[in-house]
Parts: sequence; C-alpha cells; structure tokens
Amino acid sequence: MNPRLPYLREKTSKLTASPGVYIMRSKDNAIIYIGKAKNLRNRVTSYFRENPDHTPKVAAMVSHVYDYDFIVTDSEYEALVLECSLIKQHKPRYNILLKDDKGYHYIRISDEEYPRITSENNTKSPGRYLGPYTSSFVAKEAVKEANRVFMLPTCRKKFPQDIGKGRPCLNYHIKTCMGVCRGKIARSDYLESVEQAVEFIRSGSAGSVERMEQEMNAAAEALDFEKAAMLRDRISAVRRAAEKQKMINSGVGSADVIGVAGDHSGIYVSVLMYRSDRLYDKVVFELERSGEEDILGQFMEQYYHGRNDIPKNVVVDHLPEETALIEELLEQQSGRKVKLHVPQKGRQLELLRLAKNNSAEYAALRNDRTGREVIALEELGRSLGLSKPPRYIEAYDISNLSSESMVAGMVVFEDGRPLKKAYKRFTVKELELQNDYGSMREVLKRRLMHIVEQEGDEYFRRTPDLILLDGGKGHVNSVAPLMRELGLDIPLFGMVKDNKHRTRAIATGGSEIQINGLKSAFNLVTQIQDEVHRYSVKFMHSKHKKKTYSSELLTVKGIGEKKAAKIMMKYKTKANLLQASAQELAETAGVNMETACELWRVLHN
Repeated sequence: MNPRLPYLREKTSKLTASPGVYIMRSKDNAIIYIGKAKNLRNRVTSYFRENPDHTPKVAAMVSHVYDYDFIVTDSEYEALVLECSLIKQHKPRYNILLKDDKGYHYIRISDEEYPRITSENNTKSPGRYLGPYTSSFVAKEAVKEANRVFMLPTCRKKFPQDIGKGRPCLNYHIKTCMGVCRGKIARSDYLESVEQAVEFIRSGSAGSVERMEQEMNAAAEALDFEKAAMLRDRISAVRRAAEKQKMINSGVGSADVIGVAGDHSGIYVSVLMYRSDRLYDKVVFELERSGEEDILGQFMEQYYHGRNDIPKNVVVDHLPEETALIEELLEQQSGRKVKLHVPQKGRQLELLRLAKNNSAEYAALRNDRTGREVIALEELGRSLGLSKPPRYIEAYDISNLSSESMVAGMVVFEDGRPLKKAYKRFTVKELELQNDYGSMREVLKRRLMHIVEQEGDEYFRRTPDLILLDGGKGHVNSVAPLMRELGLDIPLFGMVKDNKHRTRAIATGGSEIQINGLKSAFNLVTQIQDEVHRYSVKFMHSKHKKKTYSSELLTVKGIGEKKAAKIMMKYKTKANLLQASAQELAETAGVNMETACELWRVLHN
C-alpha cells in the first residue's frame, strides 16, 4: 500500500472540477503516467479512494505515485491534444506506448551488368535505391509485382557468366521470367525492361502503361512487330495487376482499416492504409495488455496525433468510448470531416477481417500459435464480456445410461488447443437416480474444491479463465450458486445445442449469446463441445462395460461382489480376462479350482 495515500487524498479533495491533464510522478520525480479528464477532481480521486477496484497494472502504478501535477484546459478536446503530446514527449512507463514493426525499407536496383530489383532494409550494398518506405510489406509487394509483370529473373544465377549454362528454371516455363539464362535476350532489351519496372514502381500502372503504349506504337510503325508484341503482352500484364488490385479493394477509396487482436501477453493492432482504392501501407503495433483502458481509443489518440495523412474514413470493429472526441481530433488535424465506421457487411467488413487476421498472425508469430487460434480466443472473450481472451478453458459434460453409469468428463483447452494431459474423469457418487443438474453440481464442487484447498496435481490446482458446461441456462444456474459459496469468481457459461445436437449459442444464467456470426469463436466452441461430449461418452461406455463384465462374474456360484471386484481390479478388461487361465483366476479371486473352471467356462462361452 502506498504510504502517501493520505496526502494524495487530501490534495485531490481541493482539486478543480475543470477538464485537464494530470501527471503522476514517482519519488524520484519521474513521470510514470499521464491522463486526461473532463473533471480532474473526479478522475484523480478514483485512483486514491479507499477499497479501490483497480486492475493489477493500475494498482501497481498507484503504489508508485509520490505526487502529481495537473494542467487545466478550456475543453476536453484541448485535454486530449495535450495528453497525446505529453505522452509522446515523455513516454511514461504506465501509459500505452506504441511500439510498431516499422523501420526504413528500400527498393534496390543492383549495380550489375544485369541489374536485379530487390527489397532491402538498408542502403549498404551498391546500386540505386527507391524509398525509403515505411513498410517492409509495401516494399516487398512492389518488388514482387514488378518482377512478375516484367518477367525479371529472381533466381540465384549470375549474369552474364551463367548465360547458356544449364536449363531454364521453372519460372521461365510458367512465364514469370523472360529466361535471360538462355542467351536469347539482348542486354539492351533487359535494361529497358528493368527501367520499365522501375517506372511501374514509381508511378503505378497508369504512368507505365501510357509510356509503354507509346513505345509499342513506335515499334509497330518501325515494323518491329516482335518488340510491339512483347510490349502489348507487358501492357496486358500491368493492366491485369491493376485490375486485381481494384478487385481486392473495390469501393474502399481512401480509408484506414484498424484490426485488433490479443492474447494473454499483449494486444496487437494492424492499420491497413488504403489510398485511391489501393493498399498503400501497413503497420502493426504491439501494446501492453491492460484491463482498464479503452485500448482502441487510446491507440487512435496516440497514432493520429500529429499526422496529416488522415483519410475520410476509419474502419474499426467497434466504436471507442470517446468516439466524438476522437472524430474531433481527426477533423481538426485533417481539415475535413472524418467518420469512424463499423461495417456490418460488404467489402469493408472483409478488409476489417483482413486487418484482424494481420494482428492475429503477428500475435501468433510472437507466441508460437496460429492466427486462427488467436482470433478465436479474442472473439470468444469479447463476445462473453471477458476482460481478456480466455487462455485456459475447462469444459464439462454429464453422460449416463438412465440411472446407470453416471459419469462426467472434463476437457481442457489451453491457448485454443486441447491439453489432454489435463483431462479428468468423474464418477457421480452422491446421486442414485438420473439428475443432470445435480450431477453437474456434484462434479463441479469436487473439482472446484481442489482450487479452494490447492490440492491435487498442477492442473487441478490451477484456476481456469473460463468454465463451459455442456448444457443451457439450467446447468449454469445449478453451478453458479456453488461458485459464490466457494468465493470463486470464474466466468461460467453453458454450451447450447440445437435439435440436431450441433452448437447453437452460449448460455448465461438467464439468456443466450449468439456466436454463429463469429466464425472463429463458433468453431472453437463447437470443437470444445464435441471433444467434451466424446470424452464423457467414452468414459461412460467403458464404465458400463465393466459393470456388464461384473454381472457375468456374479452368475458363477461362489463368486460374490467382493471377489468379482478383485478380478476386475486386476484384469480391468474382458480381453485380459479371456487370456487368464483357471489357475490364475483361482489365485486372484481366492476360490477353489472347481469354481475357477466354471468361471473360465462362463467367460469363454
């Protein structure tokens, strides 16, 4: 606990109710957090009140606050602009700081007799350079498209020394390389192709097509039909590339598409920048996870502050808390109206999914997972109102044959994947008649007591991020009071099936949450539901078979329940029983040979 809290509370009680910016400082006077408020007194008081409900990050920040400063502004908008400026200037430890994947990237035309076009992250090697580009993605895509359209070599052969040596590679045969290695391309023609590719990169399709059309017409007038045909094919390739770009981005115009995905370690934000219907740039930011802040809002405030290349539309998957304030910031800086838009269908929704996939793949790369798993957990956490994606999920299902063989299965998914070594099986012990709700409550009580008392193996002692029950709101309502009795605050939901036994929705204690519109989350829940059902039914069948075997043993005179139990304890399965001799059965059950031989005959008949 911070010993300075009494002083901080006393100071805050006299604070103004005007809008402004507050600056938290540590004992050595370092700035550790900067925030804005439309009412300084109310906002700062929330940090220092008694019995606060802070997230771990905020609690850590408050514990280090020695004093604070504040700056009063005339409006909340002025506070926002000042906050953004101070955060960029001081980079406080507890603020969200934008750490992106950007550096400077270049396109190089090598200094060789037969130049190559490549993407580079520095200018150390000799040659001409285009750039710098702020995105490696843009540089690489531009090089890839130019080499493909103008059929420039991308192999490792050295020219001219490797001309005429060996056969052309696959690229020549699939018509993505002109085949310089064959020795049939004049160096002057090759250099002209390289310059046309450079022009294509610099000016885009329109400028390069116009210039090549002039050259094609000149070649035709000079009766150089071979060159004219080559230019005609090249123009066609450039137009196809442009049309492909238009198809992918049709109807977008100029927009920034912001996709957010996160896991237990952090938040990843992709910004896809479209200008004049083409993907102009891409950047990915890695943010520290926090349970309190409006991540999207704070990201946008910092990302757009000071920028002048702001498009008319910003596409997001949800509106931040201070949408009006952010739109005002964007409009003031761009000098025109800017709209934050949440698409429900169409091309912009597809691009939003693409941006989210970019963020998810970035998270997957950092955490050895797939982008699909990252998105599934992020969608599931958001749809259930969780503060972060559920990394460790437990699911339960009850299985029985009438009132016989009543069992339950528990499966575990960690980071979106089955963790089979953590699976558990339960036999219902307290109920004699079939009662799914009562069985679920009994099983969960036995499992949750391991968390409360910290007993059992590492998986039984671990608190899950989410518990899913195979069933509707009745199952949830049967277990929720138990969790309150035990003082456990674990998100609890049911997995509802339709009349064809397929996943339909997520159940709360009183309603249902539809997730079939969230493809990744829906597929994950379906996988979990199918897996826990399979696991519990398999256990129930094995349990029932053992009872059937025991019933067969009890038909033999001289074999009672205790002796039958001894035999099943040792041999476990009927296959093992069939391999046992009469002598071994006699020794196991402690019966005479006559009884053992009769037992052997019953088993084999």
